[in-house]
Amino acid sequence: MNQIVDYLQSQQPAMIQTLAQLVALESPSSVPSAVNAVGETLTRSFTALGAQVERLPQRAYGDHLRATWGQGEGQVLLLAHMDTVWALGETKRRPFHIEGDRATGPGSFDMKGGIVIGLFALQALRELGLAPAHRLVFLLNADEEVGSPTSRPVIESEARKSEVVLVLEPSREDALVTWRKGVGRFVMEIQGVASHSGAAHEQGVSALEEMAHQILRLEALTDYGRGSTVNVGVVRGGTVVNARPDFAHAEIDLRVVSAPEAERLTGDILGSRPVNPQTTVTVTGGMNRPPWEPSPQGDALFERARRVGQGLDMDLLPAGTGGGSDGNFTAALGVPTLDGLGCIGNDAHALTEWVDLALLPRKAALLAGLLLDLGR
Repeated sequence: MNQIVDYLQSQQPAMIQTLAQLVALESPSSVPSAVNAVGETLTRSFTALGAQVERLPQRAYGDHLRATWGQGEGQVLLLAHMDTVWALGETKRRPFHIEGDRATGPGSFDMKGGIVIGLFALQALRELGLAPAHRLVFLLNADEEVGSPTSRPVIESEARKSEVVLVLEPSREDALVTWRKGVGRFVMEIQGVASHSGAAHEQGVSALEEMAHQILRLEALTDYGRGSTVNVGVVRGGTVVNARPDFAHAEIDLRVVSAPEAERLTGDILGSRPVNPQTTVTVTGGMNRPPWEPSPQGDALFERARRVGQGLDMDLLPAGTGGGSDGNFTAALGVPTLDGLGCIGNDAHALTEWVDLALLPRKAALLAGLLLDLGR
């Protein structure tokens, strides 16, 4: 491990430069051409490392990338995403900035830092002549931040061919992610009856009043003891103040830790009934990402990573989170999955998002060491 650590420490300036370059390439999920610009840059980088790179064309979102190394019988799948939640122009307001050991910038933590770690871990193995015993597939998708609607079939197909899946989402300190809550997304629409708010108030039926009842019921489904949360995050309705609103719209987020809980609450939300029978309540949606539940196979994979980390003076800890990732899909298939192998920092999706630059080489060394260890 010493030679891997020494090599990656020597590459820290290059890692920071690559991170700055990727952050400057803004890549909101909704702008395919912008995400594709990141993909083109990474294609050149992966090709230089001897990978076979395939571009998987999409229409609604950017193209996904699949980079493959080696010819071993077994396969290890690496997952990362190129898209971010930030709109075009955000880097002009908040360009990549370094202060001490911290770097800030849109998408730096989630998750361009993870892409850098994956890229340099593979570069270290190649430059040091340390070939893993298995085939490596690095899949980078373009739509993770919107639920991976077009990449999910590709992710699941590659996962079924793989012995393990390693996800390069970020982490905090020395925690690796061994479980994640499942994510559900729903839309509620309520139809009422419009009328003049003064001259004919009694003739109208307020869709917003009904929505208020529904929001209180939905939020009351939250049960911290079970690890389940329901959040009504977006509400719209009405057109003018002097009319009884005949339409209301709400968007609902569900988080659960288990498949039975997902089934129970999905049925409850989809089965919503009006309090006022003069309104119509319609709910659509479902689970966007299945729960990633702890498993013996996943625990064994974490223990393997923990032992590798000990050689790097890292005291790794297992952790879970309410946020979903593409690891939810692979773990739900029964494939041992480990997440949080990306950069260390905090504040994903926030203006204050940051990356610990001093720890980039160490996290890349952990990934490189784990890839070698998995072939033993």
